[in-house]
Amino acid sequence: MLIIGCDFHSGFQQLAIFDNRTGEIEEKKLLHPAPAMEFYRGLQGEVRVGMESGCPSQWFRRLLQECGHQLWIGDAARIRAAETRQQKTDRRDAELILKLMLDERFPRIWVPSEGERDVRHLLMDRHHRMRMRTKVKNQLQSLALNQGLQKGRRLWSDEGLQQLRELPMMEHAERRRDHPFKMRRQRLSP
Repeated sequence: MLIIGCDFHSGFQQLAIFDNRTGEIEEKKLLHPAPAMEFYRGLQGEVRVGMESGCPSQWFRRLLQECGHQLWIGDAARIRAAETRQQKTDRRDAELILKLMLDERFPRIWVPSEGERDVRHLLMDRHHRMRMRTKVKNQLQSLALNQGLQKGRRLWSDEGLQQLRELPMMEHAERRRDHPFKMRRQRLSP
């Protein structure tokens, strides 16, 4: 089994690699993404990779899953607290992660699967769109009330929206009215 402590950055990763067959520890620096992909795809046997949480590493998680390697994500604050030295380097960080994994003290945290992560993104996107839709409707409602058009919920009927579109307004107010209408048609239609 290979156990790898990985200090992951957006452009590269620093590795501390322990091979339990030979007992040797090797260091390696990999650039992203091509050299890293080639390295992990070339590994044979059981591989466990440990890294800190908070890294923008979706492509890396998918790569390890595709290769059949284990990925352990650790609590970054607890990993940092395990090191008494204040001086911090990428090499030391990778060695610390490896040491914690070998000593069975790695502060592993739960990580959602790719499917769960995708559903979360879908829900967040929907939430964002609903907030935008509410903002647009509130802007149009405010404009209607300022122009004396009091229709309540009926403002959102075809007749109410037509009346709002036909209201005579000053140039700036007209632009404020037309912009939300465009947004409502383009992106926010249910």
